[in-house]
Amino acid sequence: MTLFLASQSPRRRELLTQVGVAFEPLDASIDETPAAGEPALDYVRRVAREKAGAGLMQVAAVPGALVLGADTEVVLDGKVFGKPVDAADAARMLRALSGRTHQVISAVAVVGAAREDEAVSISEVTFAALTEADIVAYVASGEPFGKAGAYAIQGRGAGLIAHLSGSYSGVMGLPLFETLRLLRDFGVPARVRL
Repeated sequence: MTLFLASQSPRRRELLTQVGVAFEPLDASIDETPAAGEPALDYVRRVAREKAGAGLMQVAAVPGALVLGADTEVVLDGKVFGKPVDAADAARMLRALSGRTHQVISAVAVVGAAREDEAVSISEVTFAALTEADIVAYVASGEPFGKAGAYAIQGRGAGLIAHLSGSYSGVMGLPLFETLRLLRDFGVPARVRL
């Protein structure tokens, strides 16, 4: 059995490596545009499944191939905050999150030729009240780019967070508890057994 990770995210690679899961990376690009009126939870679950499915199409000839797909999004008032398109967009997101609690929804899907399953982690993250100077400095650091909600909990963005209730690794992009349970059900070994 070979596990493939349908993601180019260095954070997801790092997290899987951290818990001793052997995998091969894949670039499974899909259209991540939310459907009109699609609830945030449904959107995140769908994107994770579609990434895994697109990855499986690439490795269908590999005997016993399993593909893990994941998606993580920041959600405030039911609105998905994806990756910022530029500095102004990053600053807009950070202003909206300032002093408020938002959700981070992280979905994981594993698909193989004969079976598929998924798991979801929902965390609550409370930002401190940010000054305009805080926002300008953080955006200037470059860290918000390529990150859902324009922040990285594993980096300087940790200093923006007053409280976390849920999965730290889920906010990073791959909820390890849920991922390991899912992989265990598929017979994928890891150093950490739950």
